[in-house]
Amino acid sequence: MAAPTMAVNVMLAIHEKKTVSIDLYRPLRQYIVIHYSEREAQNMEDDLETVKQMRNDVEKPSDSLESRRDLLQNYYKALCVMESRFPISSEKEHVHTVNFTWYDAFKQNKKASQQNIHLEKAAVVFNLAAIQSQIALSADRTTANGLKQACNAFQAAAGAFALLRDNISMKASVGQSTLDVSVECAGMLERLMLAQAQECFFEKVISDGKPDSLCSKVARQVSLYYEEAYGALNLPPLNQHFDRTWIAHVQLKAAQFYAESCYRLSLDLHEKEEIAEEIARLKAGLTTLTDAKKSAKGVVGPLLEMASKLEGNINRNLERASKENDRVYLMRVPAINTLAPLPTASLVKSTPMHEILDASKQKMFAQLVPDSSAKALSRYTEMVDEIIRMQAEKLQQESEITRVKVKEMDLPDSLLALEGNSTLPEQLKEDIEAVQVGGGPAGLDSEMQQLKDLRRVNQELLVQTEELLQKEAREDAQFRTQFGTRWTRPQSSTLTKNLQDRLNRFAANLKQASESDARIERVIRDNYAMMSILDYKPIESALPSLARPIMSLDGNEDAIVGALKQSLRQLEMLGSERAGLEDMLKEMKRKDDILPKLMATSGSYEDLFKKELGKYDPICQEVARNVEAQEQLLRQIQAQNDAYAKVFNLEDYKAARAKGYKQISAAIAKYREIRDNINEGLKFYVTLQDAITNLKQQCSDFVMTRNIQCRDMMEDLQRQLAGLSFNNSKPGFNYSSHGQSTQRAVPGVSTHSDPQHGQQTGGPHPPYYRTSEQSVPPYSTSSAPAQPHNAYTGPQNPQQPHPYYAQAPSSYHPSSGVPPQPSVSHDYSQPPFPGWRGPYYNAMPGSHTPPAGSHPPPPYHISPSGEYYPPQQSGFYKQ
Repeated sequence: MAAPTMAVNVMLAIHEKKTVSIDLYRPLRQYIVIHYSEREAQNMEDDLETVKQMRNDVEKPSDSLESRRDLLQNYYKALCVMESRFPISSEKEHVHTVNFTWYDAFKQNKKASQQNIHLEKAAVVFNLAAIQSQIALSADRTTANGLKQACNAFQAAAGAFALLRDNISMKASVGQSTLDVSVECAGMLERLMLAQAQECFFEKVISDGKPDSLCSKVARQVSLYYEEAYGALNLPPLNQHFDRTWIAHVQLKAAQFYAESCYRLSLDLHEKEEIAEEIARLKAGLTTLTDAKKSAKGVVGPLLEMASKLEGNINRNLERASKENDRVYLMRVPAINTLAPLPTASLVKSTPMHEILDASKQKMFAQLVPDSSAKALSRYTEMVDEIIRMQAEKLQQESEITRVKVKEMDLPDSLLALEGNSTLPEQLKEDIEAVQVGGGPAGLDSEMQQLKDLRRVNQELLVQTEELLQKEAREDAQFRTQFGTRWTRPQSSTLTKNLQDRLNRFAANLKQASESDARIERVIRDNYAMMSILDYKPIESALPSLARPIMSLDGNEDAIVGALKQSLRQLEMLGSERAGLEDMLKEMKRKDDILPKLMATSGSYEDLFKKELGKYDPICQEVARNVEAQEQLLRQIQAQNDAYAKVFNLEDYKAARAKGYKQISAAIAKYREIRDNINEGLKFYVTLQDAITNLKQQCSDFVMTRNIQCRDMMEDLQRQLAGLSFNNSKPGFNYSSHGQSTQRAVPGVSTHSDPQHGQQTGGPHPPYYRTSEQSVPPYSTSSAPAQPHNAYTGPQNPQQPHPYYAQAPSSYHPSSGVPPQPSVSHDYSQPPFPGWRGPYYNAMPGSHTPPAGSHPPPPYHISPSGEYYPPQQSGFYKQ
């Protein structure tokens, strides 16, 4: 898991709207006196003073953000109470002397003035959302509590903007209003607040060290929220209203978190060794982030630094993954548009504000509103809901009836087939696209070649490993023949039995795998003709076509087809009309507000209800007309389709088409079966290569250790021979000035030419003295065949001693120039060095089985039968 790539991110807060001072006390009191009484006005003095004081407090800044938030919430509840009791408008019988004025939060040179309480409510809700965003920005997100506080505040801000968009904006825009409280702006700001709330969750999952797959999902949802906000900022009317730095900030944020999602997902893919998709995801994220940085003018420095840091991480991982793919995996990198969309995990939502801003329990001005008015409004709302529910059910029922009947008549597919535009079932079409994106049957040859290449690499590794052991065994046999009983070291064959057994098992594995490869090739050859249908582009061209009849009695085929097409077009128009009628009903209900009329009426509520509900009669009549027209049209289409099926023999065509579908489905199933077997083989060879490479390294260690032992035995034998020559010397035996003597033949040592080396062996055999140039390990690159690069092992360093090697008591080195000191002869049937724990030299003389527990465990499980099965493979390569 990668370390966190992001610290505390740069976020945005919203400034409050500004207003001008107004007096609510006198207009409201005057209204109470006129419509109720002076006594009622006196009773309402406390409530009137409270409203006056809250409005004055709203006009000036507060000491703290929390107190400002509470003030706005309480004032909004007071406005809701006032709305149902004090109709504010330009009409004389209403409160007509109050004029609310508010400035735009983003263009403070623009303002709006209305005699409309909805403008006041819209401005208060906007400021409430702005304060919530400022509270979130002031929180210390480096702590758990601060991060939670910021996330909750951003969600509350989003909830306030959602309330403004859904319930207030339309009513506030009846007259002159500013753009910041419009539906478009409120929706954009809601997306922005949700993006920053989700961003807080991303910071939390990163700090908690959650899995990369989860981090990717959270980051992708952040980018989606920012993308939605960026899309709104680029459309009228907002595209000319906000400063360009806002747009650049949101754009860069969207790109940054898309790239972060790709980066986190690539880390998870790398662990799964899905190298091709990892490269594709990294490239997509890098391209998006690079393009966004080019247009990020005016963005603050910390945000650019975070983006640049992420870009560097992506570049490093992309370079590493590309090298691994080029050297080891050799997988084709898919195009990004062929991959599944990035998964998401939305962890935030707009906080519902209905409970927070619910004014139903407010006691302010409670005596001014008669209970009958509230009940009348509730009753009217229920009546409207019932009308809309019944009409919506009719429309939806008719749409479903149309869909089912048209499907039963196989329309419009049968008409498209006549024009040569056959269609496929959606699921079958998706399956074919997936096959073609994967290369189709034509791409199986290249995948089989990958299998062959991997098999060849494994075979070469086996050969090289066995050559190491054979070369060491030949050298040991040569010295054993040369020295006879003096060469007391155990024979190679007694030490390499386990290694040879493992080599044999791997060879058997490769043989079985080769047979499996051959079976796959036979399956491909046997079924290639059947699968070739998947290579058709477009695939619909492989389906049978609907042909015109060869013989025609009356020649009216074109008229039948034309009439059927015309009827289908009319049916489509009726469907579009139904969708429009349903939208009209919902829009009419949203704008239907009869509360001012209920408060002002002095007559019967029933008359008012009848009059207001009459607004819905035209739409209900249109719904009935649409339903009747569709029923008639469906009967007409049924008759026309029967005539069409009879003339063009649709039954035979449907049977042929069904057969074509079945052939395509069978080809897809066989293709997937082959692909699964090939993928199984690829995984098998890659895992086996890792195991053989491990074994080769063990054999190399074994050979190195044997060479070190051979060198020490040679030095010891040379010292023995030198001492024997001194004791048996005759008069005239001379020592050179460097301590070397002219040596005579030593008993027991041959003076004839070595038939294998072609050199004299009089005196000590020259090869017995190993200088630094002569002591080259037998597994060096000078003698071993070239090995293919293997990503699973690091480069060997022959200059470093093997970790099992313990330095002999003698510190002599051939290059030092100091002759070795006599030492006690070793018995090489026992461990020759103090602390020796090598796995190959603990066998006792004559023993062919190493001591129990002396051999290191193999790198993977070997079944008792000697067969090697890589983990998580199906049975195709076990046959």
